[in-house]
Amino acid sequence: MKSYERALPIALLRAREVTLRPFRRELEKIGLTVQQWRVIRALAEGEPMSASALAELCVLMPPSLSRILKTLTERGLIERVPDDDGRRRMVRITPAGCAKYRAMAGEAAAIYAQIEDAFGVEKMEQLLDLLTELRLSVEARGL
Repeated sequence: MKSYERALPIALLRAREVTLRPFRRELEKIGLTVQQWRVIRALAEGEPMSASALAELCVLMPPSLSRILKTLTERGLIERVPDDDGRRRMVRITPAGCAKYRAMAGEAAAIYAQIEDAFGVEKMEQLLDLLTELRLSVEARGL
C-alpha cells in the first residue's frame, strides 16, 4: 500500500482544497457557496437544465442539489421553468443570478490565471488532460 502522503485520494483532496481556497474567499463576499457557484456558473453558460443534468455536470449528489436549488430559488437567483415532462424539474438563471455570475466571473478568471501562473499553463493543460484520462479509465473498468 502506498504511503498516506502518496495516496491518490488524499493528494486530490489536498489539491482541491488549496485551489478552492481563493475562490471560496471571493464567493463568501457575494454570499455564495462553492456548490451554489457551480450551479450558477453552469446555468449562466447555457439553456435551462434539468436537475439531473445539473447534478451530473456540477458533480453534486441529488439531495444536495435539491437543497441548493431551493435556496437559489428562494434568493431569486434561479427559477423553475415549465417542461412538458412533469416529472422533470427544469431551472434557469434569473437576471439576479446573472448579476451574481458577473460579480464573480472576473474574480474567478483572475484567480484561475494566478493558479496557472504559479503552476504553468502547459502543466495545467497536461494535468487536466491526465485527470480526464484517469476518470475515463476508471469508469471504463466499472470501478
